[in-house]
Amino acid sequence: MIKVILIDDEINAIKSLEWELNNFSDKVEIIGKYTSPEEAIIAINELQPDCVFLDIEMPNMDGFQLLSKLSFRKFDLIITTAYDNYAIKAFKENAIDYLLKPVDTDDLLEAIARVLKNRKTQTIGLQLQKMFGEVNKAKKAHVSKIQLSVSGKLIFVVPNDILYCKADGNYTTVFLRNEKKHLISKKIKDVTASFSDTDFFRVHKSYYVNLSAVKEIVKNEGLYLILDNGQDIPVSRTKKEELINRLSN
Repeated sequence: MIKVILIDDEINAIKSLEWELNNFSDKVEIIGKYTSPEEAIIAINELQPDCVFLDIEMPNMDGFQLLSKLSFRKFDLIITTAYDNYAIKAFKENAIDYLLKPVDTDDLLEAIARVLKNRKTQTIGLQLQKMFGEVNKAKKAHVSKIQLSVSGKLIFVVPNDILYCKADGNYTTVFLRNEKKHLISKKIKDVTASFSDTDFFRVHKSYYVNLSAVKEIVKNEGLYLILDNGQDIPVSRTKKEELINRLSN
């Protein structure tokens, strides 16, 4: 029996993985489930699991940063990720086990079988350090694009192709210049965390706007922006002065 900890910022992803493990493997004991990286770090150091399932793409602190902050590192690591390109190459080259989201049952069982066979509790050290360097180098090559996690896959979008983002509770819709839009199951603050503060501005609690797309400012029972596509966006009173200063500079 191996003791495992599940880490993912999306609770539904954790529930899905937990269901798969409980229903298809009698060799696993789940000793912790965390959506908070900070809580997960404490738990790993204290509980000292045999294996950790870790989502690498999380807001505020990604999986690589989490691993670098651990004092206990003697466990088998299985990365869960929506990446299907540059990161996967790094995982393969450094023999890091990984599962693509949405997780396939057969792939999951194979990963568990490898952990049971090895039971070597690999030390996360130089191997991961090398991988971090390779992934970060690859990510820099994509720095000109913004990553959007949509329906289990990553979409890379040029910042200037985004007109604005609109919040709806725990969901955010990203509107593009080509009239396409993407619904993302994350709060707007998480979706826009990687956006450049110099190019984008949150003009309202529900709207995050590409400043280069602003065509007009209209005062009519409040302040509104008119974007290149003709869309009007409300501006909150508290954001009015800062917005005008940003557009004037």
